Amino acid sequence: MRLNPVLAGMANYPFLRLTEAKQAAAARGVDIIDFGIGEPREATPGFIPRALEEALASEPISTYPTADGLPELREVIAAWTQRRFGAALDPDTEVIPTQGSKEAIFHLAQVVAGRGDRVVITTPGYPVAGRGALFAGARLVQVALDAARGWQPDLDAVDWDGVALLWLNHPNNPTAATASPELYERAAALAREHDFVLASDEAYSELWFEGEPPISALQLADRTNVVVFNTLSKRSSMPGYRSGFAAGDPAIIAALKRYRPNVGVAPQTFIQRAAAAAWADEEHVTEVRERYRAKRAALLPALLEAGLRPSGGDASFFLWLRVPDGEDAEAYALRMLDQHGIVIAPGPYFGPGGEGHVRIALVPTPAECRRAADLLASGA
Repeated sequence: MRLNPVLAGMANYPFLRLTEAKQAAAARGVDIIDFGIGEPREATPGFIPRALEEALASEPISTYPTADGLPELREVIAAWTQRRFGAALDPDTEVIPTQGSKEAIFHLAQVVAGRGDRVVITTPGYPVAGRGALFAGARLVQVALDAARGWQPDLDAVDWDGVALLWLNHPNNPTAATASPELYERAAALAREHDFVLASDEAYSELWFEGEPPISALQLADRTNVVVFNTLSKRSSMPGYRSGFAAGDPAIIAALKRYRPNVGVAPQTFIQRAAAAAWADEEHVTEVRERYRAKRAALLPALLEAGLRPSGGDASFFLWLRVPDGEDAEAYALRMLDQHGIVIAPGPYFGPGGEGHVRIALVPTPAECRRAADLLASGA
């Protein structure tokens, strides 16, 4: 059977090796604590599923959702961006609900890039933006995130000729680094100068351990050629709801509205009503942040005592740590699994620039984080 050559030539996620190692360890009777995959495992706050149930009960006839989303959800999202970032958005022209952020990130290159155009992604990083670009027939340009620059890319080192799209991701997966205002300002200026789209994936904007809250590209005075993606998956512990938004330049939002009916990815109406309830409430987000901070406080000292060293930022729910000098990151992670039953992700799994590092996702329960710390301390 013939396949799309992009799909046929695409290697499996390197996480497959980690999955196989976990399965082998479990078969030997190892009690595993999994910090490897960054999927939230917090309970969704009760008022959100109740809003979903009420939405289902109020709509006995099921209809297709519209591409531009419910007006009330767009209005709640615009109100949230105003409260959180001081960014005034027109809910009719500058906001569109999405089915989570992953599908919207994957599809953006289909909307703004043509075959043979160049798409710039940062590395190490989340692979979906690059994979979406490849399926769109674009060519990838990888820009290293540099520890010496606070894990921010050197945009002035890029040849912008033929670039259609630049992806930034802050707070960053996997490095947990936040963006500076200067990074967004420089990237947006380049986008206007060279007429490409600046896309900012801000899925972790509401999670941070220390310091000031992360900023957003929506705070730019001029959002021409700029689009921002965010999601409820992390903020509100709603990964299974698949609910997020894109916001920014009205021309980009209009293009997304034209594209989306072709691929049928508008979120279900009842999910949108639950999402509106989630974006309208901040109390539960504060509680989520505090839980992740407690997990970090329980686990990080033991990781440092085991020889790992801080290397990334203080946001997201990730710890980005350097392995001891001379160690191979994947070998270190496999040894951690074999010796302690603790699963961590090798940095090279996220692309060039991740060498010598591991990523730890603080998604197990607080009790599991404390147990992992005890295992490390005891050498068991």
